[in-house]
Amino acid sequence: MFRRAAGAILQSMKTFNQVLEGVDSLSAEEQENLISILQRRLREQRRAELGKSLKEARAEFKAGKCRPASPADIMRQKRIFA
Repeated sequence: MFRRAAGAILQSMKTFNQVLEGVDSLSAEEQENLISILQRRLREQRRAELGKSLKEARAEFKAGKCRPASPADIMRQKRIFA
């Protein structure tokens, strides 16, 4: 029931404030469930972004567009470009 109700609320809302108002109408348990779902989705999204970034970095390295560097090398470069 929660997913169907939350889905209907979120689909019909257009703005962030409307979403917040809709969340206020949920019970405390439903709000906690919503938080858990959002946190899980954010973790999955970050994991996917990290995977994509890693794939791109490996491709750049394989193509010779970058070279291995120590942390000290990276810090020295950061100072130069900062």
